Amino acid sequence: MASAITGTGQLAAAPTSYGGANSQLTPAIQTVWSKEILFQAMPILRFEQFAVKKTELGVQPGLTINFMRYDNLGDANQLVEGVRMQTRALSASQFSITVAEHGYAVALSELLLNASFDDVMASASRLLGRNMAEYLDSSCRDTLRLASSAIYGYQPPAGDRTPISPYDAGTAGTQRADLTGDFWLSPHAIKDGVETLATKNVPRLGETYVAFVHPHQSRRLRDTPEWIEVTKYAAPGNFMLGEIGRLNDVVFIETTQVERVVDGAGANDQDRYDAIMIGDNAFGHAISLPVELRDGGILDFGREHALAWYAIWGLGLITDNSVVLIETN
Repeated sequence: MASAITGTGQLAAAPTSYGGANSQLTPAIQTVWSKEILFQAMPILRFEQFAVKKTELGVQPGLTINFMRYDNLGDANQLVEGVRMQTRALSASQFSITVAEHGYAVALSELLLNASFDDVMASASRLLGRNMAEYLDSSCRDTLRLASSAIYGYQPPAGDRTPISPYDAGTAGTQRADLTGDFWLSPHAIKDGVETLATKNVPRLGETYVAFVHPHQSRRLRDTPEWIEVTKYAAPGNFMLGEIGRLNDVVFIETTQVERVVDGAGANDQDRYDAIMIGDNAFGHAISLPVELRDGGILDFGREHALAWYAIWGLGLITDNSVVLIETN
């Protein structure tokens, strides 16, 4: 009989705890490793932390979860003594997100579990957690990229390869075909993004808008004198996952999950990077079943163990006006 969880809380050589005909994980072990998958995923998630989340015990017919989207109120007015205040109705619309199954599975042999010097179950949970996080975050990114509003980077003035001047912005791109290799994410492009959102009266996320940028893009922003490093305005542990700094009332989240499109994305086959700036209530994450570890059951008389993360969720763009894409080289 294989041993179970040891007194130190670590799994013994055979993490399934069972030998012979019964090789399925117990519900307790499944719960432990489901939490471990979530724990391993948290440091990777960047986009998902800003989603409007709604969890339902069930779903409506058609596998949809409904979000309520309220319209702004009208203008207030001065009151007159003796005249009753007029009431007005709230105006709202429903927004539906369809949920679907998501998951990824791996297989482990009983021989590996018993013979390996490594804690294979711990390694599997780390890998599954990273896989889930990258998949979920890229799905969030793709949802935001459905937004219709886009602006483009700036080409620095002739002879100037460092676009940090607050006065001479250079040349702004007006279409994707303009991205000829040096249309960068400059402070002027950030100001254009803020202008786009603010003009549409998009509420901020707290005090700022949030922009997701690739390390290639943030490298150039760090050169500008107005850039403020996160360590200069936020206490340790008091900032968002991936937050690197602020500029022009925008908080920047650095992630390689920002889309990098290669080979013909811009003009002259130049690579393209799509930064994303958002305001409040941009997109939703409908969760019907949170991520959990699933056991594949008894396979080949207990000689093989199939493990998977499994969840039922959906993502959707709630407010198109709350998102602006910034395409650069």
